[in-house]
Amino acid sequence: MPNIKVMDMTGNEVSTIELSDAIFGITPNVPAMHTMVVNYLANQRQGTQSTLTRTEVSGGGRKPWRQKGTGHARQGSTRAPQWTHGGVALGPKPRTYRFTVNKKLKRLAMKSALSSKVLSGDMIVLDNITMNDYKTKDMVKMLGAVGAQGKALIVMPEVDAKVIKSAANIPGVKTALVNTINVYDILNYDKFVVVKDAVAKIEEVYA
Repeated sequence: MPNIKVMDMTGNEVSTIELSDAIFGITPNVPAMHTMVVNYLANQRQGTQSTLTRTEVSGGGRKPWRQKGTGHARQGSTRAPQWTHGGVALGPKPRTYRFTVNKKLKRLAMKSALSSKVLSGDMIVLDNITMNDYKTKDMVKMLGAVGAQGKALIVMPEVDAKVIKSAANIPGVKTALVNTINVYDILNYDKFVVVKDAVAKIEEVYA
């Protein structure tokens, strides 16, 4: 089983924790993670793009000239796609980009993402995160002390308003709970900062 050190908010090692092999020690499955990232991004799309077809553009109810004898090509409407101000042929219409992924693949992708952070050394475990006040400066200081400068995902076992608010204004930093983390966020952020109690909850959820 992989072991990882547990630090306090000042960056000092206070203990070590043994991680579950089945969750944090598997060989990352890249195709599974890719599928979940595509799924996450597709589900964020609004799909509200829309164009007007020739039946939806105003005007064009009259035939522009008679069928024969003018020397022009025959035309039935000035709102056909080849005309200026005409409708759009085969243009986009509102649609949903959502698609579902089965539970087995979701779990494999999550375990792969978690294991990849352990393998790359980008998982940081803290014994606890406590903020005495709503202070962004204190959160920045803590992240610097534990080596989580830059893009960092902070995972907590339960809601803590002071921690969430203190991290909200830091560029590239996001807070999440165990039940709200996803493969995209884990891979998108450079550092995976997780509270010790949250590790136990993750192992419980994905056991």
